[in-house]
Amino acid sequence: MKHDIVEPLTIAEPVHYIVHGASIASPMVYRQFPIETIDANVGGTRHMLDLARNKQVRGVIVMSTSEIYGDPFPEFIPTPEDYRGNVSCTGPRACYDEGKRMAETLAMTWFRLFDTPIKMIRPFNVYGPGLRLNDQRVLPDFVSCVLAGKPIELLSDGKPTRSFCYITDATALMIRMLASNVAGEPLNVGNDEVEISMLDLARTVSRIGARALGRAPFDVKHAVSDDKDYLVDNPQRRCPSLAKARALFPGWAPKVGIEEGIDRYIRHAIERGR
Repeated sequence: MKHDIVEPLTIAEPVHYIVHGASIASPMVYRQFPIETIDANVGGTRHMLDLARNKQVRGVIVMSTSEIYGDPFPEFIPTPEDYRGNVSCTGPRACYDEGKRMAETLAMTWFRLFDTPIKMIRPFNVYGPGLRLNDQRVLPDFVSCVLAGKPIELLSDGKPTRSFCYITDATALMIRMLASNVAGEPLNVGNDEVEISMLDLARTVSRIGARALGRAPFDVKHAVSDDKDYLVDNPQRRCPSLAKARALFPGWAPKVGIEEGIDRYIRHAIERGR
């Protein structure tokens, strides 16, 4: 089935579970299409919640984002689920950040009024095969440069940090959440083991990409984006607290480190012909 999430969805067959992840998620893209981003995150979420209620599903994952935390103050790094955020509601990223915050409000309203089994997921920089190289997010941008044989371009001073979570680790936790009795509360999904600066990420991609291609490491150079809003409201640090995930789902922990994950991502892109 192919469907535009901003339109209501009617399904005749039974529906037991819903995973609602439909949204523009690349900052470069959602700044170009702010209305469409809002429509997907607000109207689209409303349609999925209506479907979940009508079908009396056993669980519905509402994919939120770590961006709802905005740019956390240092004392809230790692960031727990009860942190309410430091977010601009008028800046160029607000269409996504506030759209996701409204999606959470909608989901919790359905939980309180209709007992819809909401499973709120807040992913922190999930990556891996399936993340398109033309997505215009930082990791695919770096990998695209390497595969094209070009120097990696840093469009910042390289100091902002992120924590990257490989797709298999994120999926394992989300499936456990979906199948559990936990409902009506948010859950961070990510990897808290390495918080890496963008400069170090570029150097890591350069080194691992060069090894995969059998050549010398690529240069990393600084550049200035043509997009005047590129760095506006860009969070300086992003790292999740996973204390809640570990408490709710004993035995779960991130297994794929940043080096192994990037290697897998690059080799998959090479095997698929980029």
